[in-house]
Amino acid sequence: MAVFKPKYITFDCYGTLINFDMAGAAASQFADRISPQQMAAFTEDFSRYRMDEVLGAFKLYPQVVGDALYRTCNKWRVECTEQDCAAIMAACATWGPHPDVPAGLATVAKAFPLVLLTNSTDALIKHHVPRLGAPIYMTITAEEVGAYKPQMKGFEVMLSKLDCGPEEILHVSSSLRYDLMTAHDLGIKHKVFVNRGHGPGLDYYGYTEVKDIGGLPAVVGL
Repeated sequence: MAVFKPKYITFDCYGTLINFDMAGAAASQFADRISPQQMAAFTEDFSRYRMDEVLGAFKLYPQVVGDALYRTCNKWRVECTEQDCAAIMAACATWGPHPDVPAGLATVAKAFPLVLLTNSTDALIKHHVPRLGAPIYMTITAEEVGAYKPQMKGFEVMLSKLDCGPEEILHVSSSLRYDLMTAHDLGIKHKVFVNRGHGPGLDYYGYTEVKDIGGLPAVVGL
């Protein structure tokens, strides 16, 4: 069977390409309020509240993070301040790519245009794109779209801007819940699940699994 050659390879950015250590940032910030034994549960709640926040009315990502953090702290009955929220967002701007990303992206970029569809702001993503180590053809942010993944709108805007159908792209993500389930529902047949341990896989959604971006070139026959 011939290897699928997409018109574009589209990517989730945070978690998939950028080492998005929101749990680590929260753990560092709240080490004086949450015990080491409870920290994993605290940061998991923070992650779940962030998911809930992006499903509501649109607001910029710092507000998403801040509201999720306040809700988490309310559940845990610990103090949360504006300084806590600001510190976590400041940490976010410093993160770089997973070690496997620059070489893997550079290889596929020789043959395919690379596109980012990211739950980011226009300002925040500017810190991260130059660190990826490969040319990015187009970046589409949640701020531009006015909606976050896993909502469908970002994918719809992306396909419109690229002037292509869902069958013409390959979408790559480390998250089923934020990306690959929605991609499946929109008819994006060709998907890659980068298994970085962000959640379990589920074969129903029809993807090729790789352990990191270093495995991506082989998926597209490079």
